Amino acid sequence: MHVFGFILLLMSPIWPLGANPLPGDPFIVINKQTNELAYIQDGEIEYIVKVATGKTADLTPEGEFTVTVKVINPYYRRGKIEGGDPKNPLGVRWIGFDAKDTDGRIYGIHGTNQLSSIGKYVSNGCIRVGNEEVTKLYDRIPLGTKVWIVTSTKSFQELAGEKGITVE
Repeated sequence: MHVFGFILLLMSPIWPLGANPLPGDPFIVINKQTNELAYIQDGEIEYIVKVATGKTADLTPEGEFTVTVKVINPYYRRGKIEGGDPKNPLGVRWIGFDAKDTDGRIYGIHGTNQLSSIGKYVSNGCIRVGNEEVTKLYDRIPLGTKVWIVTSTKSFQELAGEKGITVE
């Protein structure tokens, strides 16, 4: 029975993971230089939104990560604020990714109750997005979506090209 399960695992389309993102997969690029997030799907940049990133360059980690957690109305542990509360600084959605060997509950893309912070360097490491934008993003991306965080003067088209994604 164990051999049969192992064979099924090897035949699974997710084993091995291989090249990611695959053509057509959703992909998120966050450029700390411009404090912008690009959502790419099927070879097109669907939209670009302004974001807030870390107060210092080292707070928001750079690299390619994977979305591992998605939460509607996240609980804010540090302030013990329930999800859905207008005082909750995490806003209405949490999209967590595995930066610095974490499980997706430390670093993430999240909404905010502080819209004036968008476009600035003010967070403790997360990516802040307006609640409307994070809801739209949340609905479009599945777990496993790749998130690439960089500091660059290149365009999103050029950055996507570096990951093998041809953007029209």
